[in-house]
Amino acid sequence: MSTPVRASLRRTLLTWLVLPLIVLVPLTAALMYRLAVAPALDGLDRALTDTAVALTGVLTVRDGRPALPLSEQTARALRADLVDEVAFAVGDDTGALLDGDTALLALRPRLDAGAWQFFDAPLHGRDMRLAAHGVACGDPARVCTVMVAESLGKRRDAQRAVAVAALAAALCLATAMVLLALLATRRGLRPLQQASAQIGSRTLRHLEPIDPRSVPREVGSFVAALNALFDRLRLAGAAQRGFVDNASHQLRTPLATLLSESSQALAEPHPPELGPRLERLHAAARRGAHLAQQLLTLARLDSAALDAAAPRSAVDLAELAAEGANRWLGPSLAAGQDLGFELQPATVRGNALLLQELMGNLIDNATLHAGSGAAVTLRVGVACARAVLEVEDNGRGLAAAELDRIWDRFQRGSAASGPGTGLGLAIVRDIARLHGGEVDARAGADGRGLIVRVVLPLVSGPAKDF
Repeated sequence: MSTPVRASLRRTLLTWLVLPLIVLVPLTAALMYRLAVAPALDGLDRALTDTAVALTGVLTVRDGRPALPLSEQTARALRADLVDEVAFAVGDDTGALLDGDTALLALRPRLDAGAWQFFDAPLHGRDMRLAAHGVACGDPARVCTVMVAESLGKRRDAQRAVAVAALAAALCLATAMVLLALLATRRGLRPLQQASAQIGSRTLRHLEPIDPRSVPREVGSFVAALNALFDRLRLAGAAQRGFVDNASHQLRTPLATLLSESSQALAEPHPPELGPRLERLHAAARRGAHLAQQLLTLARLDSAALDAAAPRSAVDLAELAAEGANRWLGPSLAAGQDLGFELQPATVRGNALLLQELMGNLIDNATLHAGSGAAVTLRVGVACARAVLEVEDNGRGLAAAELDRIWDRFQRGSAASGPGTGLGLAIVRDIARLHGGEVDARAGADGRGLIVRVVLPLVSGPAKDF
């Protein structure tokens, strides 16, 4: 099952700010192009009108007939252009050519005197821009036509330059808007990031409310709800700590007294028929004391899991195991087992008491379930840049189907017959998770026994794996 992708407020804001630019940038470039190219082309059209006006000034009427006394030198000057090909034609009112290009005159439109017309048309196989001007030939009813044509080189250069300029301007504008959107989003989300840092610094013992004035008004209701939650957590945490403290005091004394009295009653002379009852009473007292201790440990672990800022120190697991060895050897020898140690330095950061509790529960679990004559080995070392703690036994082991369930609270193996509570490995798992670690269990060599492994983040250790 795939993990759903979490929505990002930053991504959402940037999407709604930047995505419109995909539409606006081309539209802006097109608008700028239209606004800028029209004056440029109009200027080139005015250059054509200048030539047409010059020809109009040369046009004369002699004996009632229009004439164009144009020298060859003047005609070459009118056609001179460094970029484009220029042509001209002047015709009388009947359409007869007075001077210029016959093919151009054939494209003349019908015009009134003083009228202008601009259009594009092919001339001699080339696309040309044409300007046509109607001129009165003596009699206002008689209209001569003056035409000037120019190829589209300058116009296309102008269009290309305007398009590049419009696109560059639009891209500059878009870049500026994207940068401003990034800056605005970063500045807008900064109060939320600061509030997040404040929330992350809170612990179960330090749940001060967040100042609503430090966040935008839009999230003020969220902060108010969060502060209310902090109040409830503070009360719940105080109640839990009070319960654990009171239970520790109230349970230990009577259970210790019951355990001591039952042990003393067994040691003193008593009627034979009371022996089995006293043994059951002593076993129940021992089991009750053990169960109470483990329940209190679980309560402390639940409280510690909520306190992310609980003080931790560097702990060498090998030294910690050596310190607890004498305490664990007695029960192991009493069970007829061989408890061995293979210890190499492996330093982690955590709570030494909880980590020693983890080791003790692993060894107790092996002692209870491996059976008499079994060999139990506690290993500490480094593997794959992680601290590793293992307890292996060659006892009865577990069925493969039960390996995943042994970490559940009050879960015991089907073949378990000892006085266990089903909480030992659950405590091991919780302590490992509290220290950022992982646990797993598997069958031992040749399918015999059980190997329980705890992997923890390493602070320092030997370069060579064990």
